[in-house]
Amino acid sequence: MQIAFCLYKYFPYGGIQRDLMKLVRECLARGHTVRVYAGEWNAPPPEARMELVMVPAAGLRNHTRYARFARWVAQHARAHPVDLLVGMNKMPGLDVYYAGDSCYAEKARTQRGALYRLLPRYRHFAHFEHEVFRADVATEILTIADHQQPTFVKHYATPAERFHPLPPGIDRDRAVAPAGSDDAAYRRELGLGEGGRVLLFVGSGFVKKGLDRALTALAALPEPLASSTAMLVVGSDNPARFRRMAARLGVAARVHFFSGRDDIPRLLHLADGLVLPAYDETAGMVILEAMIAGLPALVTANCGYAPYLAEADAGLVSAEPFDQRTFNAELAELLASDQREGWRANGRAFGANPQIYRLAEVAVDYLERFARAVPSPDRQQPA
Repeated sequence: MQIAFCLYKYFPYGGIQRDLMKLVRECLARGHTVRVYAGEWNAPPPEARMELVMVPAAGLRNHTRYARFARWVAQHARAHPVDLLVGMNKMPGLDVYYAGDSCYAEKARTQRGALYRLLPRYRHFAHFEHEVFRADVATEILTIADHQQPTFVKHYATPAERFHPLPPGIDRDRAVAPAGSDDAAYRRELGLGEGGRVLLFVGSGFVKKGLDRALTALAALPEPLASSTAMLVVGSDNPARFRRMAARLGVAARVHFFSGRDDIPRLLHLADGLVLPAYDETAGMVILEAMIAGLPALVTANCGYAPYLAEADAGLVSAEPFDQRTFNAELAELLASDQREGWRANGRAFGANPQIYRLAEVAVDYLERFARAVPSPDRQQPA
């Protein structure tokens, strides 16, 4: 079987990007042929057996590049057919969409003003989402969180049988502290002192993931927590705006910014708490990674994986609608509560569930089933 995946931009630390490589490796392990269409690829090709096709889709604006990307892929796939075309981003003409992103129509109506919906950017993204989810197309949809299906159905009346839920797919290395690590030396390397609490914020897309909320809560900590708590911010994003915010709040000396890193397992075991006060988070794999590492977490209820944290009692879930003062108090509780050891133990126990590692396996089971059902390579073409 030959499967083609489509992705606008690859960088090694993004959630959708990491999921893509899990799917690619599972397909290759089963003997399938894999092609990946990418507009940008900011890393060495990770799999020698993977055919990487770079899509020449230039343009000054994202939506212009993405429209050209979809048209070029459609033309190339007609000339070089595959058994299944899988989108990691929303675009017309897909056999399967991997729903790693939330509902754009919902965000446009709840997080943006009416004028936003007059922009060309809105028209593009709304159209591409509509072409995936409208009731009269055959695109199958792989969902990664329970809240996704009702929201898409609300806007597009998508038939229920086109949705296929996936379990999480945590990397098992998050559960075990790296052997032989010297925490004192590691803290010095990270710019930390010998004592004090360490908060961890991980995720590319600082605005969407609520870094402003996290910095505000850090600045509001009561003494002695305030002067003894540092925050590590890790993600492939521009930190300039948030460095300025940290300076305004008086916490710049306690906030350390890093781009994407390969030592996340070590950070999970060094830190005292994870914080993810997202405005919008489809899943939040780092929540589960923190849990199995025994790291208590404070996350907002709109994160797709927040229910796992609540059910396991491995930290705190801040209720929606978000309230900054409540979140500030919850952060202090996360760091000082006498329940911390219980949260740690509960998170590690959660890691014993084999189902939380099976995303790629279940997803490729679905892809194999879908490929057997696809009658021909002819597909709806982008408008």
